[in-house]
Amino acid sequence: MFHKSISLLLTLTLAPQLWAQSIDRRQEDPIPATVETMYTRGLKLLASSQAANGSWPDSSGTYPGVVGLATLAFLAHGEDPNHGPYAKNIQRTIDYLIESQRDDNGYIGTSMYNHGFATLALAESYGAVEDPRIEKALNKAVELILSAQKRNPKGGWRYSPDSKDADTTISGCQIVALLAARNAGIPVPDSAIERALKYMSSCRDTTGAYGYTSRGGAKVTLTAIGSLCYSLAKMKDAKGYAKSLRYLTKNIEYRDTHYTYYFEYYMSQALFQADEETWKLWNSQNIRLLSATQQQNGSWLGNRGPAYSTASALLSLALNYRYLPIYEK
Repeated sequence: MFHKSISLLLTLTLAPQLWAQSIDRRQEDPIPATVETMYTRGLKLLASSQAANGSWPDSSGTYPGVVGLATLAFLAHGEDPNHGPYAKNIQRTIDYLIESQRDDNGYIGTSMYNHGFATLALAESYGAVEDPRIEKALNKAVELILSAQKRNPKGGWRYSPDSKDADTTISGCQIVALLAARNAGIPVPDSAIERALKYMSSCRDTTGAYGYTSRGGAKVTLTAIGSLCYSLAKMKDAKGYAKSLRYLTKNIEYRDTHYTYYFEYYMSQALFQADEETWKLWNSQNIRLLSATQQQNGSWLGNRGPAYSTASALLSLALNYRYLPIYEK
């Protein structure tokens, strides 16, 4: 659902903890006042509704993947994870993610969706949060993703670590998590990324659009995921990438009515990494939409609960701040 053109690869590889020990506010561009207002209200909602165990008491708020997205939403605003006003909220989410991990194989949650987003949250927290448990948990989570890929004849991932088939949504989630972990200093073989991107390309049609499990039935949301994976892997010159950007640009007015916040989460990143001017146009539209749909209590509504909807909506706005390493170009 949520790559690095992610970060300055050389810097983070040589010193993975230097970036996150000091999260500096971006100064080059002014933050639109509407964005800051929405983001602040959304974070207050997440903080006030969080359960003592670090999750959220709604329809999907106990899923590790949703807790991971909420972790990212706090960090993406530049919140101090150790001493700031939301430090306890962030620490609770980390506790929850680590406690949700199986000791025997490193699996977090009960689906690769949850595992992927939880792994991404651990990768973005590594070095930023003063918690020595994160490195061990992140290493185990990455090993699980890599071992699942080795068992998968398609080179991708699906719902279970033992799945023999694959789809572009779950595979994209694992690719982003692996790239984030690699940029945090965790070993990830180039061959794993190359094999994963080969699977993704097998689902891309001649227009550059991506399907779910094949080239058929292409969708804008899936194309955003595929495009983002190539951007974060530093392969924007790869065959088909330019066509994917043209497809996304052609569909810049599109809104996914079934997976609204999932779409916004990926579309914002895909366009930002591909072409910042196109992202600016899309971002202005997204700001208007989210401003009109944010509830009085700071949440956004959706059929997967306010924690998921609010965290995902906030992350679609987070490119305005660009604090997370994954948002670096």
